[in-house]
Amino acid sequence: MPDNKTVPLDLRPETRLVHDGTLRSQFGETSEALFLTQGHVYPSAEACEARFTGKDPGFLYARFSNPTVSMFERRMASLEGAEAARATASGMAAVTAALVGQLRAGDHVVAARALFGSCRYVIEDFLPRFGVASTLVDGRDLDAWRNAVRAETKTFFLESPANPTLEVVDIAGVAEIARAAGATLVVDNVFATPLWQRPLELGADCVVYSATKHIDGQGRCLGGVVLASEDFIQTHIHTYLRQTGPALSPFNAWVLLKGLETLAVRVERQTRTATHLADALAGHPRLKRLIYPGRPDHPQAAVIARQMRAGSTLIALELADKTAAFRLMNALGIIAISNNLGDAKSLITHPATTTHQRFTPAERVQMGVSDGLLRLSVGLEHEEDLLGDLLGALERA
Repeated sequence: MPDNKTVPLDLRPETRLVHDGTLRSQFGETSEALFLTQGHVYPSAEACEARFTGKDPGFLYARFSNPTVSMFERRMASLEGAEAARATASGMAAVTAALVGQLRAGDHVVAARALFGSCRYVIEDFLPRFGVASTLVDGRDLDAWRNAVRAETKTFFLESPANPTLEVVDIAGVAEIARAAGATLVVDNVFATPLWQRPLELGADCVVYSATKHIDGQGRCLGGVVLASEDFIQTHIHTYLRQTGPALSPFNAWVLLKGLETLAVRVERQTRTATHLADALAGHPRLKRLIYPGRPDHPQAAVIARQMRAGSTLIALELADKTAAFRLMNALGIIAISNNLGDAKSLITHPATTTHQRFTPAERVQMGVSDGLLRLSVGLEHEEDLLGDLLGALERA
């Protein structure tokens, strides 16, 4: 059996990101081993039976578990401060599992209306096919959450900061309302990353990530992860994933483990650069609005000060209209046009025609997604090169 490495709990995240959860084989490899196997063999029929009944906690089949995937799950749980984690094939697989695993026909979901387009699809279009109703609220208004609760409300869902508007929700306040209603709270923490915000410490029951974003952060692969208490994972998530099969590939898990080793270095640098760009661009005459969670002029600055350790790698820029937004994007030389985020390369997208294009103009206005809004994901390039690129493009917008 491989050695199981557990890092002492008092070590800091940067150290845990390099070492925790490592399973070393008999060869004593330095890098995590990549186990590209669908299944495993057993020394006897009795051993096979014990494995399937759970008396022997070893590995069974790659749809259920895999040594490389297990290392990624253990390291993510350590970073997040969660008892347990389950990896998935993508971020949306993680969101769907966190919701569908809990819900039954007749249940009700309350969600913030400022969400990624695919998250809105799951809540508004997918869940109702199975008899699950939903109510969307202004996530910033605690009374709106409270007033939306019904007897059949089972879970709350939110993003904070939200995609793409960087709207921030009082997680502790919403968690208190959820507990009073006998409901759970699921938080999509992608924009904050595990380094800058810890939703479980604020009262959330479950945290989800698209590991595709900052965790890989280098444009290489898809992945997702669900983190919660052991009881939550066993009750709502484990069997759902085991039986429906949105499994993370072992190769992708290995890539994500390599990404975790540099996560702190990358996110700290990207956040510092994003803060510099936001401060330099604020008040620019071509911008109608700039939104950044690290600035005192953010509408929810007081909430941010309570629940986030730092800002984000994302900035929202609003120009006069779609024409001006497109002119800016097309004038950029360093920053690439892409709908991804959290990457080593700086990326910009126009949400109204990409991630949120399926919504009506009225729905987009309600979500804060205007035709002039741009989402900028800040990468690892030199901050002055990025600033020069943006200033030059703004002059032509």
